[in-house]
Amino acid sequence: MKVSVIGTGNMGRGFAARLVKAGHSVSLLGRDAAKAAEVAKEVGAVAVSAADAAKAEVIVLAVPYDAAAPALKALGDLKGRVVVDITNPLTADYMGLTIGHSTSAAEEIAKAVPGIKLVKGFNTVFGQVLASCQKVEGGRDVPAYLASDDADAKAVVADLARSIGFAVVDAGGLKNARYLEALAGLNIYLGYGADLGTGVTPVWLPLAG
Repeated sequence: MKVSVIGTGNMGRGFAARLVKAGHSVSLLGRDAAKAAEVAKEVGAVAVSAADAAKAEVIVLAVPYDAAAPALKALGDLKGRVVVDITNPLTADYMGLTIGHSTSAAEEIAKAVPGIKLVKGFNTVFGQVLASCQKVEGGRDVPAYLASDDADAKAVVADLARSIGFAVVDAGGLKNARYLEALAGLNIYLGYGADLGTGVTPVWLPLAG
């Protein structure tokens, strides 16, 4: 699958590396062209222009929330394009969310860039886990919770998630991104605020018996 990753931070780098490892054709775009070229070479992707990034079948949005809508708009007309939003609306200290309850980062991005097929996902996964391909204890795949109002787009992203080693969990409509972003906030607190480290991820397990 042709995938464009927007962003060269820990999440963007980890996502691109994992996609390349799974055999996908990966383009990388960042604000700093030199850094994008460096990261692309490192992970086996190709650094591209905004116009070329927009041509991908799936666009992965791996930038800070406040830069998300501008980054998408810079790509031009994205009507009908599948966009995976992995952002979280974090406060400056990463210990809280700037929006929530009545809306979410995903919903706000969808409003700001009408016409895209937005899927919320992977925002509950630390970049370190994404890059390392770690498993949950017992050998289970790390879950990717996907929320979207577009069933076809969600199916495309679900296939992509499985291809790179995630266990897909259908998290319902895009409104449920409000819960996924809060869940990510708790995961970040546990990882950094409670000193559990980044080798953790939220998982729902069935009860025995």
